[in-house]
Amino acid sequence: MQRTLLALLVLCLAPTSAIAAPAPLAPATFRAAQSLVAASSSLGNSYAAGASVVLTAPVAGDFSAFGGSIIAAAPVAGDDLLFAGSINSHAPVAGDLRALGGSVDVGEPVAGDLIAAGFSVRDAGRAGGSVFIIAANTTLSNGALGPVTIYGNNISLGGHFAGNVTIVAGGHLSLAPGTTIDGKLSYQAPEMATIPASAKILGGIAFTSASYMPDVSTSRVLSFLSVGVFLIARIIGALILAGLLAGLFPKFAENVVDRVFASRPRSLLLTLLLGFALLVATPIVIALLLLTFVGIGIALLLLFLYALLLLLALMYAGILAGGMLARKVMKRERVLWHDGVLGMTIVSLVSLVPVVGFPIVLLLAFFSAGTLLQIFFFFAFPHEERGHDAA
Repeated sequence: MQRTLLALLVLCLAPTSAIAAPAPLAPATFRAAQSLVAASSSLGNSYAAGASVVLTAPVAGDFSAFGGSIIAAAPVAGDDLLFAGSINSHAPVAGDLRALGGSVDVGEPVAGDLIAAGFSVRDAGRAGGSVFIIAANTTLSNGALGPVTIYGNNISLGGHFAGNVTIVAGGHLSLAPGTTIDGKLSYQAPEMATIPASAKILGGIAFTSASYMPDVSTSRVLSFLSVGVFLIARIIGALILAGLLAGLFPKFAENVVDRVFASRPRSLLLTLLLGFALLVATPIVIALLLLTFVGIGIALLLLFLYALLLLLALMYAGILAGGMLARKVMKRERVLWHDGVLGMTIVSLVSLVPVVGFPIVLLLAFFSAGTLLQIFFFFAFPHEERGHDAA
């Protein structure tokens, strides 16, 4: 069902020129700007792109636009093809109107077909052809001359509909007073539609009770299952990544474990404080840089490095736990890949313990981040590392 709807929507949104060769027209016009106002008439097809697109001059051919916000305030002699977060069509369209956006508002007549998809679709212009809409909330307040098909949640109909009306609603269907449908009203919904006494449906009504939302008990079971699947997937992903890091870079993992056993308690505490300062202070620095235009690039770079460090800190916290267990219990100096898997398993299970689990994992991540920073620093400045060892 979903694949059929997707294929049908792609076919509907495809430009007419992709299906049939149009008659020769005048040269097309192309416009692009951050804030675009198309104030000059186009004798052929017109193409526009920008964060904000406003059409104020007539178009003799087709009008295609892509942007954050589109306002079509001038008539179009051909077809409209609009993609935007917010779409407002406030002028007549002589051909078809195809729109895909978050909010679609059609206020003037469309002589051809109306195909729209979005979160909210409102049509007050009365389409001359067929209407096909996929939206969470749909309102047709002025009817349509052709057949109407709507998929959505809450749907409201009003005006005169000359053909059949087919509705698949996950929520509620309501008809405005005085609504007239010359054809048949067929709808699927969890409950019967609100049809006032003044509404006329000449072709009859076909109602199919269909609930697309799970009940309370089913929702509770699905929520538990989804949480369980997420936790299992997260743990498995962490185990795989920790095993890969320990197996591909065993010397680095051994270096991390060596620093724990070779350091004094005071050094361990300083490493923990270093990791704490790094993981807490970096987001503050990034936020301050984002407030300045010059610092945006640096902030994005720091954000990427911070995310990478945070991931490595969590992974090497598990590798550290597995390496320490291997040395204490198995009396083995070398860190193997299954030590990383075992340590990450322990860390994942500890994180699930209420109250104390998260602080323990956080402390391990702080310590791991501080250790990684020291290793990277001594790798970049080997003279400082030798001086540290001599001291």
